[in-house]
This record gives sequence, C-alpha cells and structure tokens, in this order.
Amino acid sequence: MARILITSAIPYINGIKHLGNLVGSQLPADLYARYMRARGHEVLFLCATDEHGTPAELAAAKAGKPVAEYCAEMWQVQKDLSDGFRLSFDKFGRSSSPQNHALTQHFAGRLAENGLIEEVTEQQVYSNADGRFLPDRYIEGTCPNCGYDRARGDQCENCTKQLDPTDLIEPRSAISGSTDLEVRETKHLYLKQRSLRQELSDWIDSKTDWPVLTTSIAKKWLNDGDGLQDRGITRDLDWGIPVKKGSEDWPGMEGKVFYVWFDAPIEYIACAKEWTDAAGCPDSEWERWWRTDKGADDVRYVQFMGKDNVPFHTLSFPATIIGSGEPWKLVDYIKSFNYLNYDGGQFSTSQGRGVFMDQALEILPADYWRWWLLSHAPENSDSEFTWENFQASVNKDLADVLGNFVSRVTKFCRSKFGEVVPEGGTYGDRETALIADIEARLRTYEGHMEAIEVRKAASELRAIWVAGNEYLQAAEPWAVFKTDPERAAAIVRLSLNLIRLYAVISAPFIPDAAARMLSAMNTLDTAWPDDAESALSALPAGHAFTVPDVLFKKIADEEREDWQTRFAGRR
Repeated sequence: MARILITSAIPYINGIKHLGNLVGSQLPADLYARYMRARGHEVLFLCATDEHGTPAELAAAKAGKPVAEYCAEMWQVQKDLSDGFRLSFDKFGRSSSPQNHALTQHFAGRLAENGLIEEVTEQQVYSNADGRFLPDRYIEGTCPNCGYDRARGDQCENCTKQLDPTDLIEPRSAISGSTDLEVRETKHLYLKQRSLRQELSDWIDSKTDWPVLTTSIAKKWLNDGDGLQDRGITRDLDWGIPVKKGSEDWPGMEGKVFYVWFDAPIEYIACAKEWTDAAGCPDSEWERWWRTDKGADDVRYVQFMGKDNVPFHTLSFPATIIGSGEPWKLVDYIKSFNYLNYDGGQFSTSQGRGVFMDQALEILPADYWRWWLLSHAPENSDSEFTWENFQASVNKDLADVLGNFVSRVTKFCRSKFGEVVPEGGTYGDRETALIADIEARLRTYEGHMEAIEVRKAASELRAIWVAGNEYLQAAEPWAVFKTDPERAAAIVRLSLNLIRLYAVISAPFIPDAAARMLSAMNTLDTAWPDDAESALSALPAGHAFTVPDVLFKKIADEEREDWQTRFAGRR
C-alpha cells in the first residue's frame, strides 16, 4: 500500500468558479484520489480557499460586507459546491486559518534566519482618490507584452507574463477606476529567489517524468532573463497574515501583511494540520505526510493545477520550502492543464458567459458534468465546451452505452428469470473472448489512471462499456431464450456481473451512478478487480438484485437550445 498526498490548486474566495476552473485542478485531482483509494492506497486529498489579497477585499467591498464575513460565507458556498460535484477532499480548509497564520510566519522566520529575506525600499503606486497604496492586484491597465487591456499589476492573465504595476500602460485603480495615481516610497520584504536558482534547477531537472507542459513552463521561468526574480512577500493591506518572524514582531513591518502568493501554497501544509486538529489528533498525524523526518519520505506528493499556476508551484513555493532548510516534503509530480474555453470564446463572470458550478448542478446531476469534463480534459492543448458536443457525449456514452446496457440486462432478467442472478448454462467461446478482452482493457485503463492520462483513461473506460454492449448484442439472450434458456441464463449472469464491475471501475469518474449500480446489484463489494475472470463471478447464481431507474436521461434538442441561449452571456 502506497501513501499518496494530493493537493489541488486552491481557488480564490471571490465568487463561484466556472467549469474551466473545475476541470483545471479540483476534478482531475478527485478522479486520481478516488482511483488510488479504490486500489487500496492510503490517500490524503487536500484543498482550501485562497482568502487573502486583492480579490477578497474587492469582492467583499462590492458585496458591502466585512471581508472576514464575506470570506466565511463564500467558503461555505464553495464547500457546498465541491460536495455537490462529489469532490472527495479529506479536508477543505481556509488560507485564513490560524494554522496557516502560524505556519506562514514560521516559514518567514526561517527564511530570514537563512539570509533569504531582504528589506527593500521601493516605489509603489499610491491612489490619491482611494487614499492608500495600491497592491499590484488593485491596479489594472494594458499589458506591455500582449496588449491585453485588463492586465493586473502582478500578472497578465492573458499571456501569463509576471508584471510590476509600473509596467502597465495607462494604469488605473481597480477600486475606484481613478487614474490619479502617483509613485511613493514604501518598504517591503523580498524573498531572494535568485539565490536558490541552482537548487531549483537541479530539482526540476530531476523530475524527468513530469508532463511536458509543466516542465516547459518551469524551465522557461527559470531560465528567462526576467523569470526567476527576487519577489516581494509583503503588501500594504489590512486583510491578511500579519508580518512576523515566527511569533516575534518584525520591526519596520508593522501594519503590513504577507503577500497572498507567499501564504496561499503554505496552506497546503496548514490544511493538513486543520484536518488533524479538527479530529483531535496529534501533530504527528499530519507531520507524517509533510515532514520527511517524521515519515513523509515514503509519501508520493502529486499536485493538480492550471498552467497559469505552474510558475509559482515549480519555483516560488519550492523556494520557500528549500530555503527554510527544514525537512519538508517537496512535490513529486505536477499534473498541469491547459484552458477550457466556452463555445467559441472564454468563460466570463462579468458577461455571464459560460456555465458556472452552481448553474451546472441546477440543470443536471454532477455525473453528467464529471464525465464530459474529464473525458475532454484540456491536457495536451486547450479544449472547448460546446453544447452540441456535451449533448452528444451524454446521450451516446452515458445513456446509449452504459445506461442502456444496465437497463436491458436487468429488465430482461426480471422478465425471464426474476430479480435474481440466474442459474444454469456454461460459458462458451464468446464469453471467454469477452473476459480476455475485459482483462486486457482493465490493465490498459489502470495504466492510464496510474499515469494520470485522464482522457486516455476515459476513452478506455468507455471501450470497456462498449465491449459489454457488443457482447450483449451478439449473444442475443432474448432470442436464445426461446430455444436454450440455460444458455440465455449464462449470458445474463455474466452481464449482471459486468454491471457490478462497471460500477467499481467507473466510480472515480461517475460516483453517483456507480453507487446506484451497486445498490441495484444489491452488493457492497467494491473490491477492485485483481483479474476479470474472478471479478465477473462476484455475483453468484441466486443473488438478488433490483432493476434501477434510468441511470442517465438523454438531453433533448430543446433543452440544449435553451441552455445555449441561457448561458451565451451579454453581447
């Protein structure tokens, strides 16, 4: 049994996320966590809300609420939605937690002790209209690199170039929109990332199994002239983690907080302590996952994120870990994703364009979305959600292939043999061939899941479903029954066992439907198949079952057209 630590990039607290956010980190992380648990491994799956910095303050101000109250409310909203999509986090934490406050301050203290923190007097933008310094995300303008007119002062979300606020063309306050800005002097702490260039380079070079997308982005940022820079870790904000060296005050940093990029990834670790604290467990329980001197040296740590998060997770967060000089667990594998676009354009909160997590669950159950998103995950390139593709995938894969098989088998058995697995008959060449085919495909499916090749895994799972349908169509138990009831019984017995097998191996993708299939088969046996032959005899003759309701309903053209119009956004 392996021990596997899984983290998903933590979502900002400001608002409900769209389907592209979901498939870019949380959903594939859940797929992997569910699969690894099903294989009998010990898994710790962590996520949290990212609650500090500009997005939280601006969203709270817009909502007319104190920022702490706003964050608490939105944490619950995001938690409820993650539950709705059946994301199986062991802990869904908060970066504003006391645990993250203490741990962030601890890391800052260690970095300072190791000479990796520098106090820098710098020029920062001050808004006369707002009466305050503007941290980088409070400033918007045109990106000097790509011309995107809503770039933020820390990074252009269009081209992903990291920026300073003074780089922006025609900058304006994100609070008031005022262009009455001036540059004033202020003092901040910087993490001396360039001092760790060699350690970071050696570490990245050692990760020969990383996806090309992850490695190429990491090396680009490491080697480009403006990539790996010393970077500010404090900001002039009210909301955030107060700047301290461990538990001690930091002279000259009064009234400042740590910058969100510094404290947010530390929440991955703090979240584990939130988990054990909530359960009343000793610190040794979370430390065995995160500290190599406490047992984490045999943990495999896998991170999931969108490509825009790769620079921070391959450079900045590792710099914090390495720079601390303490035996913390570094990530072993980073699974990064490209972007999911929406029907010829981009998802847009401001324009109401695209489907967001709450809206998705209002119109269809989670499994419909989970299947489409994972089977079309943007792994090797950007992918696009279209309603026509979604409808076709649901109707063909879920309704016609899987759902239809379950319905035909159970209803036919009930009509001819009753609601029990029928006795009699022996397996012939056709059954032997099917079992051999399922065996081979199972091993292929497992290989894709182990390698976190999400689309390939979905394709192989569908092929396993198709194999059952093709067998049933060729074996024709409804025709055979007229002349050889025992032969028909053998066909149905194998097919009912296929339903249980499908439930077990499909659960990482479609957990609700899998649970309903297991319930219909009247079994709690979720053991992952060691081999297809034994798995396909798990339900013996005489075992009772029930006919389930329709697993997946088809999407009608009228529904698709209505949703296309509803989520097209304001033009």
